[in-house]
Amino acid sequence: MRYRQLDKITELVPGERIVAVRTLRHGEDYLRDHFPLFPVMPGVMMLEAMYQAACWLVRSTENFEHAIISLDEVRNIKFADFMEPGQVLTVTAEIVKSEGRSVTVKASGSRDDVVAVSGRLILGKKNRADVDPELASQDEFSRDSMRNEFKKLMQGF
Repeated sequence: MRYRQLDKITELVPGERIVAVRTLRHGEDYLRDHFPLFPVMPGVMMLEAMYQAACWLVRSTENFEHAIISLDEVRNIKFADFMEPGQVLTVTAEIVKSEGRSVTVKASGSRDDVVAVSGRLILGKKNRADVDPELASQDEFSRDSMRNEFKKLMQGF
């Protein structure tokens, strides 16, 4: 994960719900351009935080069975408030429906109990070996990497 948008998982009920937090720091590179006189977290980064939380929920639910959790669709996304440096985004994601290789998640991001972003995410579950069995080792490498990242996010939980 090149841009980790979560600092810590604070609650996890596999198959149901996850809560994670993200503190927006003053020195983040993109804040210089977004916007110099009124730095705020871009909406796409808030969406990414919701997606990452949803991925951890799906991975923990299925014991990291799939190497790739893709964001296939976003529905009813609403951006309702800004996130400024120093503020904490609390991300909540709940599984609404799981059918085959598709999972629908209701997600939101709030700061100080005010919803900043919300929507439904449709996630896909995949493995490279589904297309080419010779890629199974890459899937295992990805799963191991994600397990290690997950342990870091769960520290202190």
